[in-house]
Amino acid sequence: MTTADDLPLLERRRMEAAVLVPLIRAFQAEFGEDRTNPIVSRVIEEIARSQGEAQRAQASVNTVDDMRQRFGRGGPISEGSLIVDVVEGGPDAWGFNVTTCKFVEMYNEMGAGDLGFFLSCNRDFASFAGLAPGLDFDRTQTRMQGAPFCDFRYRTRDSESAPA
Repeated sequence: MTTADDLPLLERRRMEAAVLVPLIRAFQAEFGEDRTNPIVSRVIEEIARSQGEAQRAQASVNTVDDMRQRFGRGGPISEGSLIVDVVEGGPDAWGFNVTTCKFVEMYNEMGAGDLGFFLSCNRDFASFAGLAPGLDFDRTQTRMQGAPFCDFRYRTRDSESAPA
């Protein structure tokens, strides 16, 4: 039996957005963005953390190499939804810049470019915290918010390679 988890991540996000975008727009019109957006953000973060925890229960991610392998055998990089340049690698650190993001294109095509961060990028930190609590993750910018690239950085907690 095929489930949503069997679909490429880009397609799962497209299906979610088809339902969520009209709902979010209705709440924004009724209650304003200042009241609606923080609630949307919080709920999606809670869902992402739970999903990360469920993924951790299936396959532990304890090292930077585990994370690198996870990206290599599924997910948006191997599916082609994200085009990346690897900028650092090693046993304690792995970093890449997303130079092309098909999620940005999809949300813009749906007229929801302003919601893309809430619906996708907003998940990253919470999902990672659920998936790999023993590693550090940092990202300071996203294509979704207009930056030229997203900067994903993974590190072994308290490693010598971690920034001061």
